[in-house]
Amino acid sequence: MSQQSTAAAYPAPGPHTAAPQSRLASSAGPDGSGAGASRAGASRFGAVAMLAGYLLPYRWRVAGASAALLLAAGLILALGQGVRRLIDLGFATGSPRQLDLAALAMASVVACLAVATSLRFYLVSWLGERVGADLRRDMFSHVLSLSPEFFETARTGDVLTRLTADISVLQSLVGSAVSQWLRNAILVTGALVMLLVTSLKLALLVILVVPLVVLPLVLFGRRERVLSRAAQDRIGDLGAYTEETVNALRTVQAFTHEPVDRMRFGQEVERAVGAALRRVRTRSSLLFVVILLGFGAIVFSLWVGGRDVVAGRLSGGDLSAFVFYAVLVATSGAQMSELWGDLARASGAADRLRELLAQRPTIEAPESPVALPELLAGRVGFEAVTFRYPGRPGHDALAGISLEIEPGRTLALVGPSGAGKTTILQLLLRYYDPSEGVIRLDGIDIRRLRPADLRRRIGIVPQEPVIFSMSAMENIRYGRPEASDAEVMAAGRAARGDFIEALPEGYHSFLGERGVRLSGGQRQRIAIARAILRDPAVLLLDEATSALDAESEQAVQEAMATLSRGRTTLVIAHRLATVRNADRIVVIEQGRIVASGTHASLMADGGLYARLAELQFLSGRGVPAR
Repeated sequence: MSQQSTAAAYPAPGPHTAAPQSRLASSAGPDGSGAGASRAGASRFGAVAMLAGYLLPYRWRVAGASAALLLAAGLILALGQGVRRLIDLGFATGSPRQLDLAALAMASVVACLAVATSLRFYLVSWLGERVGADLRRDMFSHVLSLSPEFFETARTGDVLTRLTADISVLQSLVGSAVSQWLRNAILVTGALVMLLVTSLKLALLVILVVPLVVLPLVLFGRRERVLSRAAQDRIGDLGAYTEETVNALRTVQAFTHEPVDRMRFGQEVERAVGAALRRVRTRSSLLFVVILLGFGAIVFSLWVGGRDVVAGRLSGGDLSAFVFYAVLVATSGAQMSELWGDLARASGAADRLRELLAQRPTIEAPESPVALPELLAGRVGFEAVTFRYPGRPGHDALAGISLEIEPGRTLALVGPSGAGKTTILQLLLRYYDPSEGVIRLDGIDIRRLRPADLRRRIGIVPQEPVIFSMSAMENIRYGRPEASDAEVMAAGRAARGDFIEALPEGYHSFLGERGVRLSGGQRQRIAIARAILRDPAVLLLDEATSALDAESEQAVQEAMATLSRGRTTLVIAHRLATVRNADRIVVIEQGRIVASGTHASLMADGGLYARLAELQFLSGRGVPAR
């Protein structure tokens, strides 16, 4: 197989292979504070801006939640006046009737407050769940649209963390933090107004402290946003390492690498904890300053107000109401400072999601695509195709390749590893576009086609087929989702899949994650059945028997013969015995065609093909020298 195989089509390297830096990974500063998070254009309120578009379709529920929020905040402020009336008209006058009326009024306010608060909680929680679901759907859809080139450098675990943990942070922002922050902002504003109405002198004492509280909010909040982004990036690193290691668990155990992996995982955990604790220290410092100044101002105001009550300049009810509103200002301000940290954390998550959304597919449909004919002949042509992988601009993976494959014929590609064989298949699937030259399908430049229309006419059986965590029926149906059960089973039988019916639940048997309950040959036959069901005009076979024993190889060869009958077929194989009956064999070396012909003519020429055949014959792999 070519060394340039994409991570999207083939298994990723082992968990301890040095991977290239992901384009999504932010660069942390020397203190781990995530210097990459403070990139240009990032806004502290980026999360709110991002979520506004998702809230628009649910504007009536947003309006309902806003109304409930305003009502609840107003009722909380009304409680302060209830306290004043209860003391001045109830306690001070000594009138039981006045006391009963004041208590009844407060009880009514409390009942209405309970209704408004529960309604607000339901509506904002509903919005959080709905927006979270919409975000996940859109982000997943976007990830599926990205080209394989992106996944050559992106870490899968980090992408998954963005789709799960980061969206959960934004979901929490919608479902809780925003409404609480707005409620507390209204309460602080309303309580300050009521403080001014109750006692101008005492209110001014409290207001003097407000700038001292706001300044730490701005300074600490800015730093917390940077630290929050860094902490989320470390969680992404942890997810990437975990996903890669678990997927390679058999390799880990085979090489008794568990102690090293435990140590490395522990180091990743400590990095994540360290980044989180830096954020926690910043938030705890902010809370210390806010509570100290806020409640300190209340205590001082209470002392001054108490002297005014003693002197007869202020009633006990007014002082009680003032204390109620002052406590409301302090507690709401403290909660706002904590929610400010949640907003900073959500903005970090929004940055990471926007960064993922900013990735654009390198392969897109043309503005005016050409439609393929319903009956496709399957003629494939490569015209002077040169290709360089994006990460290796100075190296030609293919250099001036020209091929013509007639409809219904089989062409085999052979050559040493890294010669460029798999690259040809990837270009035909349009995972990449040629650097130079043209690839045609039935005479049409494939760049003029929608990628989905092109790939719908192509079937592929890779060296290591992907088996999904579902039944045999659904794994085969993956080739054509609308196929009936009868068509799926017919494809299974055509692929020599008799073993499926012997499974405990037949075609409805669960095959395990990545098909762990199947042998290599059985997985290949599931993949072949999938391709048969797809009924493609062009078939790509990428070393489909290279890792099988002789018996399994025989069964798979028979299935592939059924599959390729009447179809244009490109075969890649290292075992030359599997391609000796191909209509034409093309030998590729270092991205160039060095020979072409039948098995007999290539053997007679005595070139690279003959040498490879001789080596396989001498090594006992059953390839005849002539």
